[in-house]
Amino acid sequence: MARTIGSHGAKTTEAIRKAGLKLIYQHGYEAMSLRQLAAEVGIQVGSLYNHISTKQDLLFDLIKTHMDALLLALDRALSITGDPVTLLRAFVSFHVTYHIVRKREVFIAYSELRSLEPNHYEEIVAMRRRYERRLTEILEEGCRLGMFEVQDCRVAAYGILSMLTGVCTWFRPTGRLSRDKVIDIYSRQVITGLAPRSRETGRDLGEAPESRS
Repeated sequence: MARTIGSHGAKTTEAIRKAGLKLIYQHGYEAMSLRQLAAEVGIQVGSLYNHISTKQDLLFDLIKTHMDALLLALDRALSITGDPVTLLRAFVSFHVTYHIVRKREVFIAYSELRSLEPNHYEEIVAMRRRYERRLTEILEEGCRLGMFEVQDCRVAAYGILSMLTGVCTWFRPTGRLSRDKVIDIYSRQVITGLAPRSRETGRDLGEAPESRS
């Protein structure tokens, strides 16, 4: 996105980004018009071009800004010292929290990926792969240490991410469960599902032993 020099220009650019985020979330990228965008910000359509080059550049800027923030925040969340279980708990907590707090950005990044031009699409997909790779590496290390049992760490990572990301569609801050409770439920479910099976009994290590008469 082109930027206008000066504080007023910077404020207008940010207003355009916020309005674009709102309108794309509400109506979709294809349905949103530049006329709607200008009206939402309170400027003339022609004035938009002082701040953005095209509608496509606005979409790319919104998604890339989201991905940059996501990757940076993930680095911070995983900068702790701990074994793979500790890191997996940190990943689950981070992913759920971020996707609840940044619901609009997350929704657009997933639903409008198809609307990006090929060069923009490839750049965003590469960033998503970096994010997915962080989870895969945790699973791989857990398997190496015998803490997890996974047939395919990449497939397992995709499954975990799909489950966690679904929180965007149903979580409500005023709902029955708090964010911390949701994180706890997901963490237990993920970690229990990855636990090695006992070679002697064939049962999951997280399961209670069967009673004997």
